[in-house]
Amino acid sequence: MKILMVLTSHDRMGDTGHSTGFWLEEFAAPYYVFKDAGAEITLASPKGGQPPVDPNSLAEEALTEETRRFEADDAAKAQLASTQRLAEVEVGDFDALFFPGGHGPLWDLTDNGDVKRLIEGFLAADRPVGAVCHAPTVLLGARTPEGDPLVKGKRVTGFANSEEDAVGLTEVVPHLLEDALKAQGGRYERSADDFAPFEICDGLLVTGQNPASSAPAARRLLELLGKH
Repeated sequence: MKILMVLTSHDRMGDTGHSTGFWLEEFAAPYYVFKDAGAEITLASPKGGQPPVDPNSLAEEALTEETRRFEADDAAKAQLASTQRLAEVEVGDFDALFFPGGHGPLWDLTDNGDVKRLIEGFLAADRPVGAVCHAPTVLLGARTPEGDPLVKGKRVTGFANSEEDAVGLTEVVPHLLEDALKAQGGRYERSADDFAPFEICDGLLVTGQNPASSAPAARRLLELLGKH
């Protein structure tokens, strides 16, 4: 079981002067769900090498059992420091594809040609694709074989408008993910409460709403792999 995890290389929060990147929990929780299930994990990013971690995800209130496990895992940290370049990875080498979130993906993974190539290729090969929190932005550039937006008519979730408002970044992000998914015909759903776990599986597509949805989304991806 070989799983490709794709992280952002983008580290600036618009023109605010603040840093961003991937959200540590959204990487660490799925990473250990996959690892503990016996998967062989490959990490990639647009630029390769060490992807930027959002410093806010290192704050005490953002830490979890999985992030602490990662901080004590030298092998995992070494693997993260040497991600492969996205352009060099091939669909045929993996069984599933997963995108951790954080605000970074909104900038460098939304209209990324390699992301589009991978998502469309995995789905065409009947292999599942997962994305959590802001990472469902990767679906916006993908198309069906008929040329329609990939999310059109699909049940999807992702970071909600109210959650973006709660973190004070509505006016900073390049697009609001909930609105963007709806604009392409996605059947957007969400939890009753902000920041509560919520994930959706529609066909081969798994999406999670927020950081708390990271591990549940990863487990849903494994369920799809188990059905193959």
